Amino acid sequence: MDKKLRIDLQRVPKHVAIIMDGNGRWAKGKGMNRIFGHKNALTAVRESIESAAEIGVEAITLYAFSTENWNRPKMEVDALMQLLIKSLKKELPTFQKNEVKVNAIGNIESLPENAQKTLTEVRELTKNNSRIILTLALSYGSREEIVKAIKNISKKVVNKELDLENIDENTINNHLYTFNLPNVDLMIRTSGEQRISNFLLWQMAYAELYFTNILWPDFRQEHFYDAIIEYQNRERRFGKTSEQLTE
Repeated sequence: MDKKLRIDLQRVPKHVAIIMDGNGRWAKGKGMNRIFGHKNALTAVRESIESAAEIGVEAITLYAFSTENWNRPKMEVDALMQLLIKSLKKELPTFQKNEVKVNAIGNIESLPENAQKTLTEVRELTKNNSRIILTLALSYGSREEIVKAIKNISKKVVNKELDLENIDENTINNHLYTFNLPNVDLMIRTSGEQRISNFLLWQMAYAELYFTNILWPDFRQEHFYDAIIEYQNRERRFGKTSEQLTE
């Protein structure tokens, strides 16, 4: 049976976040270097975005490059940046065809200038697309994001633009990189690792976490749908009891 037919389109997560893990191990298993793994991950990216769009997911966020990834060997970092530029240019027609609006979060200013330029161009060209928002987390770290939010809020309090007593969860939400996105409903991590790794910590407060042993370059539409089906089989209580949900 087609797995897509098992999905209740009325209960699809609004926002899916993915930690794309396992490129290096996938490449090592084939006797190749890590960069080979990164290059062969594009199909997984494409199929995940298209699958999400097909079933009505509003937003999908991919952990493409963390603040910690800058500590990797320079050759690998340089290759990843070139791959980012090449992939964005190559996928632009697909983004337009599928009405994908491209977004980016993180310390974008720390990226190489040519990567920033390409990212800006693709964001501008896709800004009116409305089927699904693709957010690339680049040079991203959740703790850094929260620290920045606290600094900006504090500055407004000092400048008397904001009353201390009026600070609430919405205030913090509005000062995060993801202010224009719904909270994460489902987080998928590939490769068997079971960590959140400083990814959208605030936004994933009530997310369902789904871990799979599939290495990211092997991740396909059927695996994405497996995660959605598992999500729909879970009872999301948000602090309530099962009885309260059925009343």
